[in-house]
Amino acid sequence: MYLSKSCIHGLRAGILLASKNSNSFVTIKQLSNELDISFYFLTKVLQQMTKAGLLESYKGPNGGVKLARESTLISFMDVVEAIDGKALLEDCALSLPGCGILKPCPMHDQWSVMKQEISAMLNDATLEKLAEMNYAVKNPGAEIDQLHKKSFF
Repeated sequence: MYLSKSCIHGLRAGILLASKNSNSFVTIKQLSNELDISFYFLTKVLQQMTKAGLLESYKGPNGGVKLARESTLISFMDVVEAIDGKALLEDCALSLPGCGILKPCPMHDQWSVMKQEISAMLNDATLEKLAEMNYAVKNPGAEIDQLHKKSFF
């Protein structure tokens, strides 16, 4: 399974927004600085996430982006599908045309099981859970409820 650079940056931005636990808009400049990502590249990624309904954007001097819904309701899979599409877990593992139940490739049965497991894992991993896990890794011994008090990127 391969995630594009755009998708990885989208996930990082989503996790950072979830960690801020705020209903306020965050400027793209602030996000790009905190994540050390090109402003222009990040802008394109965030546009995809906004188009998919994961983010809300606001133009103007106080503009920026924020999560469109609670971080508990946005999954890793939502971000992957918004940026990289659904083909990631729909295509044949060997990229063979016509692979399917009627004409399976040598990896078809194993990949079918793995796709289901990966899909379940990605759907279960919400931005909130990922933000909490990231905070715990960067702050060993800290209480998770401190997540709401600190930005950690």
